[in-house]
Order: sequence, then structure tokens, then C-alpha cells
Amino acid sequence: MLCKKLHHAAFRCNDAAETVKFYTEVLGLKFAHAMGEDHVPSTGLHSPHIHIFFEMEDGSSIAFFECPRDPGNIKDLESPDWIQHFAFEVDSLETVLKAKADLEARDSKVVGPTNHNDFITSIYFFYPSGHRLELTTRTCDASCYQIFEDEAPAVLAMWNETHDWQQREKLYGSQTRYARKAVNWARNVFPFWGDLSGSGEDA
Repeated sequence: MLCKKLHHAAFRCNDAAETVKFYTEVLGLKFAHAMGEDHVPSTGLHSPHIHIFFEMEDGSSIAFFECPRDPGNIKDLESPDWIQHFAFEVDSLETVLKAKADLEARDSKVVGPTNHNDFITSIYFFYPSGHRLELTTRTCDASCYQIFEDEAPAVLAMWNETHDWQQREKLYGSQTRYARKAVNWARNVFPFWGDLSGSGEDA
């Protein structure tokens, strides 16, 4: 695989110092690096900025630019505000719930916990520059990961064909949740499953 892991995802912020305070004091990340230039190194454009990095346990980072002289919004204001977000993985559901309580004690509005596809459980909140953040933990058994991978092409195929989750029962055997009928359910629903998965053989 070419890409080994996430190095960093970068966003824009209003105030670098305020951002450092939030990510170190509220989320406990390491303020690992800061750098800046008057000109963008990759393009040469004049844009005085500071670029700050916050590192997690696995060495990956979330990063921010403060660019006070540049036009534009801090985030996408056209799309619904739940779409663009950054998700941090934590070690357990108990940690998610404790974080929710801690954030609410700081007067942050927190959405969740929310169960996603019996895959992860998450909470959501906004940090001072307006970016939506997610704290999530894996809540499924490890044996489910292969099922998720095997079914992904069929889920995409149904979406491309219908754009209608009212037909979810075709995939999951349920109108409201994600009950899997059997490991081979996807091949029964979509006769072209072998073409999508790259093989007609069972996993």
C-alpha cells in the first residue's frame, strides 16, 4: 500500500493561539510543531501565515493555518455544517461519555452519543473557529470488519442505482438498522457483485 498512515489534515483557523489552547487544554493533544513564511513554499504566493500541528499517540496530526491577510471563509459555509468534520478515535465508549460530560461542563453543545452502523459510536461538537469535531470509538466486534469490507461495494452500488435509503431493507434486512441477513447477502441482492468486488469467489 502506497499510503502508510495519516500524517496530517490541515484546516484554517481564526486565531492560532486560541487554537493551541483548545487542542492542548481541552483535547490533550501535543503541540508538536509550528512554522511559517511570508510566501507559500509550494506556490510562492505572498501569504504571511503560521502553520501549527497537534500530534496524537500514533504520530498523526491535525494542523491549522492562520492566514490573516487572505480572503475566504474559515470553513465551507455552503454545505450543511455536519458534513465537513474531523474525527478523533478514543479508546472506549466510557471515554466518549466522559468527554461529553467534560465538554458540557465547559458549556459546549454536544450531539450524541450516536451509533453509526453498529461500527462506531460518536459525539460531535464545534470548536472556536467553527469546525465540527467528532470523538469516536469502535463499538463492533473485530469479526465485523471483514463483513463491512465485503459489503461496501454493494452498498455503493445500491446508492448509485437509487439514491434512496428507503430501499435499505434490500441490503440489511431492516428498514431502520443494519441487520445483516448473512455473509453472502450482497451477492443475493446484486448479481453483479463479483464484478464489483473483483472476484466471484467467496471471501
